[in-house]
Amino acid sequence: MLKKLQFYIDGQWVDPVEPRTLDVINPATEEVYGCISIGSALDVDKAVAAATRAFETFSTTSREERMALLQKMLDVFIRRADEVAEAIMDEMGAPWGLAKHAQAASGTQHISAALEALKTYEFEEKIGSTMIVKEPIGVCGLITPWNWPMNQIAVKVAPAIAAGCTMVLKPSEIAPFDAILFAEILHEAGVPAGVFNLINGDGPGVGTALSQHPGIAMVSFTGSTRAGVLVAQNAAPSVKRVAQELGGKSANIILDDADLEQAVSDGTASMFENTGQSCDAPSRMLVPKNRMKEAAAIAAKVAAATAVGNPREKGTRVGPVVSELQWNKIQGLIQKGIDEGATLVAGGTGRPEGLDKGYYVKPTVFANVSNDMTIAREEIFGPVLSIIPYEDEDEAIRIANDTPYGLSGYVSSGSLERARRVASRMRTGMVHINGADLEALAPFGGYKQSGNGREWGAHGMDEFLEVKSVYGYDE
Repeated sequence: MLKKLQFYIDGQWVDPVEPRTLDVINPATEEVYGCISIGSALDVDKAVAAATRAFETFSTTSREERMALLQKMLDVFIRRADEVAEAIMDEMGAPWGLAKHAQAASGTQHISAALEALKTYEFEEKIGSTMIVKEPIGVCGLITPWNWPMNQIAVKVAPAIAAGCTMVLKPSEIAPFDAILFAEILHEAGVPAGVFNLINGDGPGVGTALSQHPGIAMVSFTGSTRAGVLVAQNAAPSVKRVAQELGGKSANIILDDADLEQAVSDGTASMFENTGQSCDAPSRMLVPKNRMKEAAAIAAKVAAATAVGNPREKGTRVGPVVSELQWNKIQGLIQKGIDEGATLVAGGTGRPEGLDKGYYVKPTVFANVSNDMTIAREEIFGPVLSIIPYEDEDEAIRIANDTPYGLSGYVSSGSLERARRVASRMRTGMVHINGADLEALAPFGGYKQSGNGREWGAHGMDEFLEVKSVYGYDE
């Protein structure tokens, strides 16, 4: 069994102030496979003090010094990426192909993107006789989730380092071992003592202490909207900056001139990726009302062909959801969809056939969903697709925007001009046209209750910088 009972503070592995442990469960087996320590506000105090000391010198480093450091981080990360993938597969159930080529690979992607952004980032700008300077904001508290654990760690840590900030990271206690590996990677790369600190713990114990701490200048949080509200409330008395990437209920508008077979197949497969545990998953598929039956049949065929099983087995596309708590929540929402009158065309409640252990969910498709049903309103965070009919383009856009969330959107059309027009009317921070992929240097983030601020590339660096006007700089 893996035992990682120390925290990384001020460049070394140290024992927690108050010993308290937590078992980590492998969701594919439901068995304990590791153990970590759970920190407290006392550990946060130690880490913030170390980060504060390190900020005095690290904030004055040059662009070139930070570029060299990011390059070393990248080199070590690439060498140890398979270890990261292995940890993610065991702690949150990602199938090996996804763990290696998407989950772990996102670490490489975001360190590279921060390095690339830093090369040309404008830290100074002249307006008249005034010099506008962007300076590192200070000590940052980083709180990351379990669903894309390395993605969210790297997308915060790398731009914070690029900006010249120091930090304290609290990864998810559900999926902590990839974060511990990341601390080892940064240590090996020569990140100066105190620049990066890691404390394992839960939200009430460590997350609250970080977001409340007067020595923390900003908090970057990724997680549920409910938890994000608590972080913002805890941060408010000290008026610190809060950047948040929260929940989503993204609409996938398939217009009447799209290739229905292609668009529905791709949209369904995308919904099932990462076992549906992605904040930007296309969970609401909008199709023309007169093609609902056809779309439902296509989606059901994709669901039936989606291999669910142990993440270590070759050919597995969908692994378990992360925990018993999540499994029970998803089962309840699937039943809610049935009870509220949606048409179940694939999947349903219970485990898939032949899988009697592990938190496995059947790839599930509901047709004839109305946008006021629970399954269309709440973020399910499992492999569950809702297909909603619409009469015309205007109604499709209205339904798409009828949600408290605004993270991502999707639109498929045979006309690029039409797709762009629809994209411009969607109230979301991102829109994918005809299945276009994310770009690592483009901003990632949402409108409304999906958060505030942006991550990725130069926009991600902005969150870690303060703006200073120096008047009379030139006279």
